[in-house]
Amino acid sequence: MAVLLIAAKVASLVERIGQPSVLGELVMGVVLGNLGLIGFGAFEAAEADPLIRFLAELGVIILLFQIGLESNIQKMAKVGVPAFIVAVIGVVVPFVLGTYVVGPWLMPGLDPNAYLFLGAALTATSVGITARVFKDIGKLQTPEAQIVLGAAVIDDVIGLIILAIVSAIATAGTVSGGTIALITIKAIGFLAGAIVIGRLIAPGLGRIFSAIHTGVGMKFTLAITFGLLLAAAAQTIGLAPIVGAFAAGLVLDSVHFRYFKDLGIVSDVRKAMENADSETRKRIEETIEPHAERHIEYLVEPLGHFFVPLFFVMTGMSVNLATLFDPSIILIALAITIVAFIGKIVAGLGAGRAKKSIVGWGMVPRGEVGLIFATIGRGLGVVTDELFSVIVIVVILTTLLTPPILAYKLKRY
Repeated sequence: MAVLLIAAKVASLVERIGQPSVLGELVMGVVLGNLGLIGFGAFEAAEADPLIRFLAELGVIILLFQIGLESNIQKMAKVGVPAFIVAVIGVVVPFVLGTYVVGPWLMPGLDPNAYLFLGAALTATSVGITARVFKDIGKLQTPEAQIVLGAAVIDDVIGLIILAIVSAIATAGTVSGGTIALITIKAIGFLAGAIVIGRLIAPGLGRIFSAIHTGVGMKFTLAITFGLLLAAAAQTIGLAPIVGAFAAGLVLDSVHFRYFKDLGIVSDVRKAMENADSETRKRIEETIEPHAERHIEYLVEPLGHFFVPLFFVMTGMSVNLATLFDPSIILIALAITIVAFIGKIVAGLGAGRAKKSIVGWGMVPRGEVGLIFATIGRGLGVVTDELFSVIVIVVILTTLLTPPILAYKLKRY
């Protein structure tokens, strides 16, 4: 496992060429998982190790918890109708194309549930990759950026509901319209209930546990425990644990932890400026306030650095390059990649007065969420090696090609 973790960190070299680290971790996993093709099978045991697989699955829970922490319900509400329309188009079009058009047409004979997971994987949008491009170009506050980021979050919520539905279909074999409606209501109800109830009880929990200890250790433990409990609750009622982890991240806010000590550097700065004039204090407070508000994110980040890359390396190791020796698989992957681009670009049509092409391209990267869907489908036994490899290629190409194209369009904006 130590070698896998080091390999994941080495893979972050791709950031030097402007690519997200997830891409390097995936590629590193693909390389390590296929060394057996040249007679070096040292990593085959690691791929099958139950402890490493458990830690990788914990990594995906932490990842969705982080995504929830980075999301903001108030900001989602502000982008309003355009973001919602973009999100719906960006989910419906790729899902329909993947499930009912290119899946059965290009890969006939698979389990019908496999096409459902292909469609579900194509619905995902990686908000992290897109946000980084907007930030690097200095366009994060533009209407286009706000619509894309809001739509990507709504996209994730709808995608998680779709995941719950297709997972239930794959497990039960078939479900009725009433069952699908029940799953949808259950997923929406769980998210809404977790957010409402969580926001009511989180401040009280913070007050109780801070009476025991006000240090960051207690604050960290409370946050992680809250995330794991909601993940377990989601699994108990038949939803994917990542739904609960995402909900937990949405719930937690720094205001719920006001009774705990702040980040050391923030506290030190505030103490040092006690004797400063009011104008200086105001200016410094405005500078450090965002860091204080993101305290939970900062605390969870090291845990994410440890577990999340392991998930992506293990996902990459699951790709069997032998399946890619078949030229038809490569052609299928390229064709589905084109469909993946089209399915999101057309979502920009719902952006209202904003630049539709920028919004559409901003929705294209699939990133980590698409991989999560594919991995769950494979775990249920409905996603074949060939289809899994195709989905990974789609994720890699949409992740690799979108940032430079989006950056070019933004620079001309």
